[in-house]
Amino acid sequence: MLTPDDFQYAIETTRVIHEPDRRIDTFGATRFEFEILSEPMDCVGKVCVRRGEVEAQKPQLIKPAGFNEIELEGFDPKVLRVIEHFEEQGIDLSFLQYGFQFKRSDVSRELIHDRLESVSEKALEAVRFSGNPSLAIIQSIDDAWEVGIMKFTLDMIMKSQDINRFDLKRRGLL
Repeated sequence: MLTPDDFQYAIETTRVIHEPDRRIDTFGATRFEFEILSEPMDCVGKVCVRRGEVEAQKPQLIKPAGFNEIELEGFDPKVLRVIEHFEEQGIDLSFLQYGFQFKRSDVSRELIHDRLESVSEKALEAVRFSGNPSLAIIQSIDDAWEVGIMKFTLDMIMKSQDINRFDLKRRGLL
């Protein structure tokens, strides 16, 4: 089990060394492949390579009209007047909700007898040669490699939001 310090360390040290060429699709699910490279704590000169997939569901548009359905626990229902106030000021409170499915059953694990730098270079070379637009190569902490996946997915959300909003506006949905 990860401690808060383990989690924080994993967040701070995880690096995406190659990100996919694509972003999260606005109108359909998007599948990303990943390779997580990490050095096991008890194995000098070895690198663990995990391969798998992350699927992002189609972003859901949440509009202020839907806020009436939100239960505000402990708040007076009149607090929804704040939403009306923002709308009167011309502030768009619509937001996109993203969902991911981590297909853990598809994760494979391989132990390579080499240095992390060398394995990283070979992985980058392979993705450049293949041209796979949906592959991410990530360096992370071995015991907290799943945190690396979560950091990658959050990064993809942040990089996709503007594109998704543009697509929705262009179609008159926002």
